[in-house]
Amino acid sequence: MSRDQVQSAERTAEGPGAGAVPGSGETPFLELLATGASADAYEQPVLVARAEGQPPGRIAALEHAKLLALRVRSELEGRRRREAELSALFETAHDLAGLRDLDAVLQAIVQRARSLLGTDVAYLSLNDPERGDTYMRVTEGSVAARFQQLRLGMGEGLGGLVAQTARPYVTDDYFKDDRFQHTLAIDAGVRDEGLVAILGVPLMLGHHVIGVLYAADRRARVFGREQIALLGSFAALAAAAIDTANLLAETRAALAGLERANEIIQDRSAVIERASDVHDRLAELVLRGGGVHDVAAAVSEVLDGTVEFAEASAAPGGALQASRADGHAVRHGDDWIAAVTAGGELLGALVLHGHPGLDPVDQRTLERAAMVTSLLLLARRSAAEAEQRVRGELLDDLLDARDRDPRLLRERAARLHADLDATHVVLAARLEGAAADADQEADARRRLWAAASHLAATRHGLAAARDGGTVLLLPLGPDDTATDVARRTARQLGTAVHEPVTVGASAPLADLTARPDAVATAYAEGRRCLDALRLLGRRGDGAAAEDFGFLGLLLAGERDVAGFVDRTIGRVVAYDARRGTELLRTLDAYFACGMSPARTKDDLHVHVNTVAQRLERVGRLLGDDWQSPSRALEIQLALRLHRLSAPERR
Repeated sequence: MSRDQVQSAERTAEGPGAGAVPGSGETPFLELLATGASADAYEQPVLVARAEGQPPGRIAALEHAKLLALRVRSELEGRRRREAELSALFETAHDLAGLRDLDAVLQAIVQRARSLLGTDVAYLSLNDPERGDTYMRVTEGSVAARFQQLRLGMGEGLGGLVAQTARPYVTDDYFKDDRFQHTLAIDAGVRDEGLVAILGVPLMLGHHVIGVLYAADRRARVFGREQIALLGSFAALAAAAIDTANLLAETRAALAGLERANEIIQDRSAVIERASDVHDRLAELVLRGGGVHDVAAAVSEVLDGTVEFAEASAAPGGALQASRADGHAVRHGDDWIAAVTAGGELLGALVLHGHPGLDPVDQRTLERAAMVTSLLLLARRSAAEAEQRVRGELLDDLLDARDRDPRLLRERAARLHADLDATHVVLAARLEGAAADADQEADARRRLWAAASHLAATRHGLAAARDGGTVLLLPLGPDDTATDVARRTARQLGTAVHEPVTVGASAPLADLTARPDAVATAYAEGRRCLDALRLLGRRGDGAAAEDFGFLGLLLAGERDVAGFVDRTIGRVVAYDARRGTELLRTLDAYFACGMSPARTKDDLHVHVNTVAQRLERVGRLLGDDWQSPSRALEIQLALRLHRLSAPERR
């Protein structure tokens, strides 16, 4: 009690003679109430009055005033406490209304509960439905790490009792209370924290307990009803905060889901537009007669990648077979492979390069493009087969139907871009690979005919299957010889069918419609050249009659004597005609004299130097190898044929 308060009490205790106002026993207690004195201070005025021997009536009045003052003091303290509690609840509700961070709101609730209840520790636990237990969410005033990390099984500890009954529970001494299940882990955590008295109230959402809010002291304590109710109010606000946070999270998740759905819808819409675009483009390509590479280019633009058509032999084998079996595009590294099939036949593949992440709709676009590609390939094959048949029928007519109208033949050839008035070569081609059985041999012949038909189409010629092989009628270029055409054809056909192909060519044939049997005769000549190549062991090669020297006279269909003479000694004949020399006569005498210059000069009655000069001139005209055995034989035969044909030319 302060000095002023004691003096005031003394003045009051004095009688009326000391200046006190009668009946003013309440005065010192009013001053104590005004100054907020402690409860002990209210005993001092009564003690002073007794010490001074005040009358009993006066002391009784002071006792009555003291009791009234203490009652007023208690009421004022209760009002101040309720005001603080209401202020804290209001602030918590305000935090909840502007909920942004659930952890911050829960932390504030626990802090205010600890402050208003005046406890050492306050904490909040929440149920974990996935793990089937309870964990510490927020602690305030805790110093033990093990306590802060506690996980409680359902029904364990004081919290388990609160959760089971959905009612508040309080214990004055935790370790002596046997109303709830004790466990080693929980008791160890509580012991580390040093807790004794604990109050727990449930966090309710509807009829379900979602957690427990606790207030605890490290000494024995009795929690009153007002404190239990206050903590329950905080628990209700915490539950509301959690419920609001869950609703916000669900709302955000729903909004995010709607945004994702909207993005997916937009993506699908864009993909569908792309699919529609590629469908329109592919339909346009088919209608205007586009090719496989046009399809690949269109799909490349739509899929924003590089799409190529690959032959079956060039595509990755495993991925190609998987796509063929599954009927869908298959990923291969960073590429996608879509098999191009028709029935059971594998025609190739569409390969999308460098596009590992492919949308399912884009994948179907690639598969649809592969199907269109197969239709184009089949259509092209059907057209090619039809053209091959037409070309074969025309060549068959040239070989067999000798009474056909030349004009009609030319018109038919013109529709196939072939010119029958140009110089042509007739070629006979045959495979040299050994077939295991009749089916394999028939397949090899079909492949040879297909390759020959393709070659004839690209060269503006004709092709037909005949006599176990193939016959071709190809135009002769300005710088080509029959031999050049034969060798080139053998090489190209062999590459196409992956087997050796032997080709025999006829002599060049001009104006082939002028004579009914010209093509048939030329074909027979090509067949003889083909047989000669095979007899000579030159399988897989190509040659014409002119390549066989004098044997060419035996192979040639029309025995082209003048052509043989011109090819062999034509330059010498022309030189004599221009210069008036006697090189032919000297050559004839030289061979007749056993290729002896000395005997030749006697036969010609000239000087040996003259013979040498003439033979040197012959060498410059015919080449340095003119005296080799094979060339000498051909030159002698040509000299004799020239001599025999000379009277006819005169």
